[in-house]
Amino acid sequence: MSSLRKPSLGPIVGHTTHQSCRLWISASNPDAADEKQSGGRRTLGVIGIVKADGRIDPASISYFRLHRGHNRTGTFNLGLEAGLKKRPRGAAVKALEPETSYLVRLSTLSLDDAFDNDYEVSDETLIERLPDPSSWADVFNRMPQAYAEATFKTFAAPPTDGKPAKAMSFLLGSCRYPGILWKRKASDRIFGPMLRDHGKDVSFALMVGDQIYADMFSPVVPIGLANTYEEFQERYVTAFGSKNMRRFLRHIPTYMILDDHEIEDNWTQDRINADRKKRLLFNIAIDAYMSYQWSHGPRRWNNCVPPPEKKRLSATEESLHNPQTALLYYDFLCEGYPFFVLDTRTQRFQDEQKGLEDNHLLGRPAQHVSEPGQLERFLYWLKAQQKLRGNAPKFIISASVFAPNTVKSTREGYKNKEASDSWPAFPNTRKAILDCIVENKIENIVFLSGDVHCANVCEMNFKEGPANDLKAYNITSSAFYWPFPFADGNPSDYVHDSTNPDNKDTFALSQGKGVMDYTAWGFTQSDNFCRINIDPDNHQLEVHLFDQKGNAIKTRKKNGTFNSAPQRLKLKPW
Repeated sequence: MSSLRKPSLGPIVGHTTHQSCRLWISASNPDAADEKQSGGRRTLGVIGIVKADGRIDPASISYFRLHRGHNRTGTFNLGLEAGLKKRPRGAAVKALEPETSYLVRLSTLSLDDAFDNDYEVSDETLIERLPDPSSWADVFNRMPQAYAEATFKTFAAPPTDGKPAKAMSFLLGSCRYPGILWKRKASDRIFGPMLRDHGKDVSFALMVGDQIYADMFSPVVPIGLANTYEEFQERYVTAFGSKNMRRFLRHIPTYMILDDHEIEDNWTQDRINADRKKRLLFNIAIDAYMSYQWSHGPRRWNNCVPPPEKKRLSATEESLHNPQTALLYYDFLCEGYPFFVLDTRTQRFQDEQKGLEDNHLLGRPAQHVSEPGQLERFLYWLKAQQKLRGNAPKFIISASVFAPNTVKSTREGYKNKEASDSWPAFPNTRKAILDCIVENKIENIVFLSGDVHCANVCEMNFKEGPANDLKAYNITSSAFYWPFPFADGNPSDYVHDSTNPDNKDTFALSQGKGVMDYTAWGFTQSDNFCRINIDPDNHQLEVHLFDQKGNAIKTRKKNGTFNSAPQRLKLKPW
C-alpha cells in the first residue's frame, strides 16, 4: 500500500445539482512495467470535504474507482454516492445542502492488484483490503503535496411549481485551438479572466465543442492528426492541464459536448462504413471523449422531465425515459431553467446519392414510437418543458449553429447546402424542430452554439402560420482561441437578414405552419467568451462578450449602435 498522491490531472468540477456534484480526476500509472505484465497496480481516488476550520472531515472521506480502461480516470458524485467504504446496513448517503459552497480535497492511491479488469474485483473485496478512509485525515491535513483541491457551489433547489423566477448567470464558449510552441500560453490566456472576473457569481460554464483539436494544425495545414489513443490522450492532457484552464475547471461546474475536432474535421457518421481506418479512429476518439468529457457530465438525458405519475409506464414512455444504452446527449436543470445538450456530431448522416432529403443531424428518425432516438426525445423534451415551466427560457446547446447560415448555403443547388457542416445540410431535422415549436407554441427557445469562430446573436421570427408572435434566438460564442482569422469566420460569410434578396434564406416549415426568417448582428472574430444573464424581472437575457483579457468587446447592436454594452434580448414574460 502506497501513500496518497496528487491527481495527475484535475480535479474537474462537473455536473452539479442542488444536492450533489460530480468531481473528476485522473491518476498517473504507478508502475509502467507492471502495466505491461499483469495490468498494473490498481489506482483509486480518495475524496473528502474540508470543514470551515480548514481541516478535513474524517467521516466524509471515501474511496472511488479510477478505471484503467479509461486511462485511470474516474468520478465521484458527492452527495449521491457512498463510495468504497463500510456503511451500516440501510444507511443513506448524506445529500449536499442547496446554495452552499464546498471545498474538497482529492488524492489518488495505488495498491497491488493482479486482476487487469476493474470489474473482476467487487466493491466488497476492495473495501476489505483498504484501510478505513478516515485514516487518511491526517495526510489530508498535513501534506498539501498529496492532494489537489476543488471548490464549487451547489445550485438552488428547483422551484416547487416548476416555474423558475430567480436571476441566474452562466458562461458560454467553444473552440480552443491548442497553440504550438510559444503560442501555447496564448491558447490558455482567456480562462484567466473567465475565472477571475466571473467565477464568483456564475452558476456554471458551457464548453460547446472543439475542446481539443485532434487535427492540431489549421485546415490549410492538414497534418498533425491524432490516430492513436495515446495521441488523443495527449491532446486532452495538454488542454485540460494548461495553467489557467486547469484552475478554471477546479472552481466552476463545467458542462461539455463534443464537435468535429474531438474526432476529425467535418466528421459525419458515414465515414465509419466507408473506411475501416475511420471506424477505428472513431472508436478511439469517442473512448477518449467519454473518459475526459462525458464522464463528468450528467450522462443521461431525462434530468428535466419527470416520468408520468402512474405506476406502470407504457412501452413508449419506458423507452423515452429509460434508454438502455449510453447516450452522448443529455439535459440538466439549474435554478429551475432547463438545458438540453444535443449531440450534433456523432449521429449525423449525409447521403451523397439522395442529397438533402436523406440527411439527418440527430440520427435517423425512429421507425416506431417505442424505439425513440435523439430527435424524438428532444421533441418530447421541448413539449414537456413548455407544459412544466410555461414560458421560462429553454436553452438548447447545439455545437453547430442553428442560425444564421452561411451566405454560400443560400445559393441555388443542393450541393451548396450539402457542403455545409451545419444545419443547412439537414433541412428535415431542422423542419421537424421548428414544426414542433410552432405546433406547440413553445416560447423563449434559445440556442447556444460555437464552431464558426465568429460570435454573433440571431433572432428568429415565425410568419404566415399559426404562431406569428413566436420568437427564438441563437447565441454563438466562438472561439476561445483561433489564430487563423484569415481562414474562416469572416462576418461577411454569414447571412445578416434572411429576407435580403441578395442572400435570401427564408426557411419553409411544413404546409400550413408558415416560414422562419431571421436577422443576425453582433459579429466578431475576436477570441471571446460569452456571459449570459437571465433577468426574470425584465423578462430578458443580457448577452456580454469578452475578449482574451476579459475586456468587453465592441460589436454592432441590433439598433445599429456600435459599443461594448451587453445585448439585451426581450423574451415573453414567464
